[in-house]
Amino acid sequence: MYKNDGINRRYSEGYKLKVLAELSTGKYNKTEIGRIYDINRTTLNKWIEKYDRKDLMNTRVTVETTDEIGRIKELQKEVQQLKDLLLKKDLDNLMLDSYLEVAAENMGYKSVDDLKKTLNIKP
Repeated sequence: MYKNDGINRRYSEGYKLKVLAELSTGKYNKTEIGRIYDINRTTLNKWIEKYDRKDLMNTRVTVETTDEIGRIKELQKEVQQLKDLLLKKDLDNLMLDSYLEVAAENMGYKSVDDLKKTLNIKP
């Protein structure tokens, strides 16, 4: 079953079909069948693909109405707009800090904080 167990297992076609038939009854899931027959789940998945038993594969079904799809698109657009606004705000703050550094240096202040206190700018 595992690479390091030293056992190279070969299964007959009949055995594989028997295991898949038992899996299709729904009595056991893949993990339980794997434990019962000492078969890895990936091996079971390979057999399912080989014998085209898509009914036994795990499937994800997403059911959405057109209203939900529209709402999701609106929310995604809003999230993008908020990200853009946040980025713009961060850039504006960086520019302001850069301007204040240059102004403090040109006006002879020791630090930007001194200039902010003089101009009554809150941090």
